[in-house]
Amino acid sequence: MGRPAGRIRLAAAAVVDLARRAGAAMLETVAEVDWVDGDVVARRRHMLGAITLSAEPIPKPDRVSVDRALRRGLRECGLALLHWDDDARSLRDRLAFLHRTLGAPWPSVEDDVLMADLDGWLGPELAAAAHRADLERVDVGAALRRLLPWQAASRIDELAPERLAVPSGSRVRVDYSADPPVLAVAVQETFGWAQTPRLADGRVPVLLHLLSPARRPVAVTADLSSFWRTGWPQVRADLRGRYPKHAWPADPASVPAHRGAARNARPFRNDP
Repeated sequence: MGRPAGRIRLAAAAVVDLARRAGAAMLETVAEVDWVDGDVVARRRHMLGAITLSAEPIPKPDRVSVDRALRRGLRECGLALLHWDDDARSLRDRLAFLHRTLGAPWPSVEDDVLMADLDGWLGPELAAAAHRADLERVDVGAALRRLLPWQAASRIDELAPERLAVPSGSRVRVDYSADPPVLAVAVQETFGWAQTPRLADGRVPVLLHLLSPARRPVAVTADLSSFWRTGWPQVRADLRGRYPKHAWPADPASVPAHRGAARNARPFRNDP
């Protein structure tokens, strides 16, 4: 008496058949299609009360139940459940920039907005998916493009280009995850660029991260013309000492923009 728990001194294993006979009134079969442990599970469970006696997979679960399970998985795991490659992330960042800068008709692509409108952009992929692996194979960029207003869709590359052409001829990716967007480019590739490039019909200048030959930032500016006048002399002096094989003109417009050391680059006029 008074003990908090009893002690079993003698027991026998209960086999399934015995359990079925003894608890016949408590037997039931439950079809379960749900998101369990990170994936869609479709199984038929034979239960004795709360005890699972046996289970087998349902080979062709009904579509409505699978769709409901996938949506539950997205709610639990978030949009990270999808595979966001560089192109999809870039497109999402560009759309967010245009929504932030121009507003309608450019859509919001915040997590809560996308989750609330799964049918509007992810509907066909959800309708074809059966498991987590199917969601991980979705072309998220193509799905996101369904949100683009058709009247404006053709202008996305004009208003928020994925890459910008620089004077050297390179096409450099713009980082739209930053606010304002950032263009990180070797400084010698911008020689001859007098003004900072602007996005969204000229509303927003990019923030230039000008890099050394070692790809380290030597200056950050949104006003390139001012930088050439006031910041470049000091930056040039530092770069000439560290990278003597490169061309570092006093007048950045006097040497053609180039990639690499450009040992053959010559000023258009005398340059100290």
